[in-house]
Amino acid sequence: MKKTLLAMILAILTAALVACGGADKEEGTTEGAEGETKTIKVGASPVPHVEILEEAKPLLEEKGIELDIVEFTDYVLPNKSLESEDLDANYFQHEPYLQSQIADNDYKFVSAGGVHIEPIGVYSKRHESLDDLPDGAKIIMSNSVADHGRMLSMLEDKGLITLKEGVDKTAATLEDIAENPKNLEFEADIEAPMLTKAYENDEADAFLINGNFALQANLNPAEDAIALESPENNPYVNLIVVREGDEDREEIKALVEVLQSEEIQEFIKTKYKGSVISAAQGE
Repeated sequence: MKKTLLAMILAILTAALVACGGADKEEGTTEGAEGETKTIKVGASPVPHVEILEEAKPLLEEKGIELDIVEFTDYVLPNKSLESEDLDANYFQHEPYLQSQIADNDYKFVSAGGVHIEPIGVYSKRHESLDDLPDGAKIIMSNSVADHGRMLSMLEDKGLITLKEGVDKTAATLEDIAENPKNLEFEADIEAPMLTKAYENDEADAFLINGNFALQANLNPAEDAIALESPENNPYVNLIVVREGDEDREEIKALVEVLQSEEIQEFIKTKYKGSVISAAQGE
């Protein structure tokens, strides 16, 4: 009888200790979750995207978010990696390119917010202005059809060509040129990253080069280009892109908030001096 009573007392004490221990463990886990640092993985082009994200890192850390930056040197893998959920977001593309990729690949992507514009520039070693381009001048542009509308629209804005009436200028191609007073000859068979090398080799009268590739080649678009794309009402704002539904995640909202903050927008203005333009400037 005494042994049975003792066993019952021990069982009750053991159960009480287990219950208390379980409660303490559960409470500790809750506290850990509240103070836990969240990580988001963002794929980006080297310049200026990675540089801008690096500047944003400490601001995100203050919000309890660790930013894992994955660098890409092409325009295809960042979207493939986002679709396969290897990334939480990517930062390298503008709206027209995003829409073309969605149409071609059936991606379920959306923009979570815009950050900056990289104005396309016209570069030349032979001429100091667009007015100096001779009749029949050779113009080299990239083979990225998604960029052709942007480049041709810029040349139209500068008075060099006229596009067909009613054409969607963001999707315009060389076949959409209606008037070409200087009989400019266009070549569009070179990879975009190779444009700067062709420019250095002086292979044509002028080159249309994307801002990020110019910066990677140590060109200063604001100083070295003989003409620069206007930021006013520019649809080519570089975006933070995520899978549909993820735009409402708190970490993604925090990322966009930091990138659109005065601190980061001021960093863009100061570091790039007009070669990269904050989205706020381009509005």
